[in-house]
Amino acid sequence: MLGRTIVALGLFCLAMPASALTIYKYTDANGVVTYSDQAAPGARVFAFNDRMVEKLDNQVKLETRKHAAGETLLVRNDLYAPVDIELKLTGVQNAAGAPDKPIRWVLPPRSQIRLATLAPLDPSKPLKYTPKLRHALGDPRLLPKPYKYPLPWRGGPFRLTQGANGKYSHFTRKGRYAADIAMPEGTAIVAARGGMVVKLENAQTGRGNNPAGNFVRVLHDDGTMGVYLHLMKGSVSVREGQRIEAGSLLARSGNTGNSTGPHLHFVVQRNVGLAVESIPFDFAQPVNSLPNFAVGGD
Repeated sequence: MLGRTIVALGLFCLAMPASALTIYKYTDANGVVTYSDQAAPGARVFAFNDRMVEKLDNQVKLETRKHAAGETLLVRNDLYAPVDIELKLTGVQNAAGAPDKPIRWVLPPRSQIRLATLAPLDPSKPLKYTPKLRHALGDPRLLPKPYKYPLPWRGGPFRLTQGANGKYSHFTRKGRYAADIAMPEGTAIVAARGGMVVKLENAQTGRGNNPAGNFVRVLHDDGTMGVYLHLMKGSVSVREGQRIEAGSLLARSGNTGNSTGPHLHFVVQRNVGLAVESIPFDFAQPVNSLPNFAVGGD
């Protein structure tokens, strides 16, 4: 029985597979919330619904510019990271210049590109087509380099509560190799690897509207990305577009998003072609030891 053990929820769970363990949640007479694998009177099945939404649609945009000769389709990337894009046109009528196959491109950070210019075959009739843009963070052409990740916190030692391929929530493509480490709220979270801060969330209280809670995403030079989740509201001390070094203070640990207890969810991901996936990684030392970056204080 799991009892009051922290069940640290993983990242990007889209659906609970049949083989996953059923977790029950109930509150006793003293108001203590318990998570267990055993049903109890008044207990409800705890639903894992932790898909992380990074609101990229507001920063990767398809723009249509109309002009005398027809229409030009451009994609703009406002992120501080390259984006793998695919543009597909369907239902094309009365249009010259429409591509027969989807257009794939890796768009550099903070840039835009013209993907197609369409002209009406019959100028007296309108152009007709339906565009569909798919995109994913990162350059899939880059390959991960060997790297041992120092423990990304100060203090401890702490305890690993769920590791790779965990049966509670680490069983999806985007989170299967993640690590959940139980730690007190307010623990200093530091970068395990240098890179560019490309996305963050810093304003959520409690569960908030993003199941990942407050987070920081760092793009490494080999195209991999380290993501630090469930951070304390208002504690993120870096900004998007900032270059950081290993050991830099990122934030404080918290209990935001889909989290059943204070902990850090750390995952390494890469784009494998319009799909950001969790990849295996190794810490440089056991989790339950003093971190490399434990220097006492901030």
